[in-house]
Amino acid sequence: MAKYLHRDISWLSFNFRVLQEAIDPSVPLLERLKFLAIYSSNLDEFFRIRVASLRNLARADKGTLKTLDYSPEQILHEILLIANSQQKKFSDIFQKTILPELKKNHIEVVSWKNLNKEQVDFVDTYFNEYLLPYVQPIILARRKIKPFLNNGALYLALHIQSKEDQKHVPEYAIVKIPSDHLSRFLELPSKDPKIKQIIMLDDAVRHSIRLIFPGYNIQNSYSIKLTRDAELYIDDEYTGDLIDKIKKSLNKRSIGIASRMVYDRTMDKQFLQYLMDVFEIDELDLLPEGRYHNNSDFFKFPGYNLSHLKDASLPPIRLQEMEDAASIFKKIAEKDQLIHPPYHSYESVIKFFEDAASDPDVTHIKIIQYRVARISRIMNAMKEAVKNGKQVSTFIEVKARFDEEANLKWGEELEKAGVTVFYSMPGFKVHSKLALIRRLEDGKPNLYAYMGTGNFHEDTAKLYSDFGIFTNDKRLTSEAARVFTFLETKQRPLQSFEYFGVGLFNLKEKFISLIKREIDNAKKGKKARMILKMNSIQDTEMIDLLYAASKAGVKIKLIIRGVCSLIPEQKGLSENIEAISIVDRFLEHSRVFIFHNEGKPEVFLSSSDWMVRNLHFRVETVFPVLDPDIAKVIITCMNIQLNDNVKARILDSKLSNKYKRNNGDIAVRSQIETYYYIKRREETTILADQNIEN
Repeated sequence: MAKYLHRDISWLSFNFRVLQEAIDPSVPLLERLKFLAIYSSNLDEFFRIRVASLRNLARADKGTLKTLDYSPEQILHEILLIANSQQKKFSDIFQKTILPELKKNHIEVVSWKNLNKEQVDFVDTYFNEYLLPYVQPIILARRKIKPFLNNGALYLALHIQSKEDQKHVPEYAIVKIPSDHLSRFLELPSKDPKIKQIIMLDDAVRHSIRLIFPGYNIQNSYSIKLTRDAELYIDDEYTGDLIDKIKKSLNKRSIGIASRMVYDRTMDKQFLQYLMDVFEIDELDLLPEGRYHNNSDFFKFPGYNLSHLKDASLPPIRLQEMEDAASIFKKIAEKDQLIHPPYHSYESVIKFFEDAASDPDVTHIKIIQYRVARISRIMNAMKEAVKNGKQVSTFIEVKARFDEEANLKWGEELEKAGVTVFYSMPGFKVHSKLALIRRLEDGKPNLYAYMGTGNFHEDTAKLYSDFGIFTNDKRLTSEAARVFTFLETKQRPLQSFEYFGVGLFNLKEKFISLIKREIDNAKKGKKARMILKMNSIQDTEMIDLLYAASKAGVKIKLIIRGVCSLIPEQKGLSENIEAISIVDRFLEHSRVFIFHNEGKPEVFLSSSDWMVRNLHFRVETVFPVLDPDIAKVIITCMNIQLNDNVKARILDSKLSNKYKRNNGDIAVRSQIETYYYIKRREETTILADQNIEN
């Protein structure tokens, strides 16, 4: 009996849950297209990071492989089988469901073979005026001519034949589909103004490519794409200039070795073998797809203001007592405040920083930035605070994957504005979501903290479901201050952490002690319960501890969005563990840990999942929810999710992803239920405040 699922196989199961949203007929049509885009984007990143890493391991010496408890080559084969199966389903969904339903709604995606005369002239004109500078035609000659294919760029591989060749010797060529410069979706002239007709840029190139090969007949064309290894290989993080090393590694990322060649599965074997020879690709590097690749471009599919084909609007709920407060700090001093974006507006977090920047009594502002919005009012507030004489410092993690370049740019911009910027720690990532403000009140310094499960990112706050707490509680603010002191000085705090669990100090130990307390209670015959919500769980020590808790009689409910290496409900191992995953319109991102504690529930929020990287190689934080009213709200939200019978999938050893159904009379879609629960709660708070004022 297996004890663990391999993380990458489990991840593919998660990505299939995303694909299920594209299959679900109850999801509005354009939202289904969006989920196809998310699935595709996820898979690209997976191949650039995880599959590239596995390939490197598979090619490593046997001595290295002896240290692993799995075969990288076997996992690679499993991944390719699963990904190939999912890609076939993807193509079926798009061709047999999405395209016909778009047509019913008067949006037609037209094949290049079905263009009328007016459209042929239009596409040829567009090709000559806009596409021609970018297509970069190259005739191939096996390994004599090996063009470099840009990572993630689309290309057409052409089977061509000279019109003068009487022997019919096949020749091959490559042209670029310039979707990085031009829209992937080209609107065609239509005879019926009520019908929108679109041609994919790929097909526009297919149609007009004959214009730049006048001496050849185009026998066939197939789209291909190379995905390149995106890992930053930094030989030594501990010596020299780490930032300079990261910059140099970023320059090499776009030319990393190929980790995948995606190709049209209708391509004949002879042509495919020819391309494998040209680009030095082996079978482990191949992934067949449909006619179109880079389907993340569906994020930009034209919607034509057809609101009925999109999700109904859920306007973010104003946290009115915070957003309208004359002094946000006075409001926090009265009582800890909870924010639950995207249900709540993110405006109160922004106000926290903007008010601090202009408040004459604020002396210091500190913040940890893991991912930063391209246009950020929070970052602008940091710059404004410096102008107003505040001491402002920010820790920027420049090893945040795919955000390294953006974070470096923000760091440079903040430094120019006078902000003190601290960068990545060698060997570790800093993933905590903390901010701290020092304010003079009655001549004495007072600390205010924001502690959250998500990044200070105004854009993702509209899509990611997270919790954050504003607090003036000295038990918490003093420990938050110690985290910042460590990041700024690199010296261990003189005082230990009592309330916080902090990565590199006591994070894992904090989680272990809380679980062991429930185990002890169960062994004494007391009621023992845990509700654990994370993005991912993979650390085998934590999984084994949950198995031990299950055997002791602790009832455990897991809500895991992504990787779940733990196998629930296995006889003799995990009979008391139930696990679900929720994939819906918002990305479930919060980490919540609830322990029964003999009927006195303790609630914790965290930046940390239970992955090896989080628990051992990152500065993460877990912190208690000390305000009982906030704890009740969070428990209610978790119970709503556990009762989801619309978007929850059951996690099991077979990776079946069956929807959770029950005999309830009412359909419970947890994200919608949560929205209206938060809305009712805020309206009740407003009415209560009005009654107090009256």
